[in-house]
Amino acid sequence: MTSTQPIDITLRPAVGSDAAVIATTMRVSLNAFDWMPVLHTPEEDLAFIRDIVLPRQQVTVAEAGSEIVGFIAVKGDWVEQLYLDPAWAGQGIGSRLLVDSTATLPIVKLHCFQGNTGARRFYERHGFRAEAFGDGTTNEEGLPDILYVRRR
Repeated sequence: MTSTQPIDITLRPAVGSDAAVIATTMRVSLNAFDWMPVLHTPEEDLAFIRDIVLPRQQVTVAEAGSEIVGFIAVKGDWVEQLYLDPAWAGQGIGSRLLVDSTATLPIVKLHCFQGNTGARRFYERHGFRAEAFGDGTTNEEGLPDILYVRRR
């Protein structure tokens, strides 16, 4: 970006035709972590987003112009997914997605990997508190995780 003007970010509900871009955004975000095992092919990522996430969760995308740069998926009181293209991190987009998608919920829960120190700081800044620490036996990555909860 050569412009010094801030980019307008628009939040909108995801639609089925967003599935491929959402899946790619998720993979690009996960690939930014050298400690994250790659367990799925791009085709499996797409099937997960298309067949599980979009039909069963409330998905909101963040767009810069017409480019999807992040998304959040909420089901009930759980944040199931929150991913940003790493090139767009640190600009308040994740905060907007989180606040917009959970503002009316009296309790919000999510899991975060213990090794994801940036995400841990992010969630703690947003009022989440660690309530349980897992050893990785309950997630497919096999990585220690944290149950975070925010109560209003």
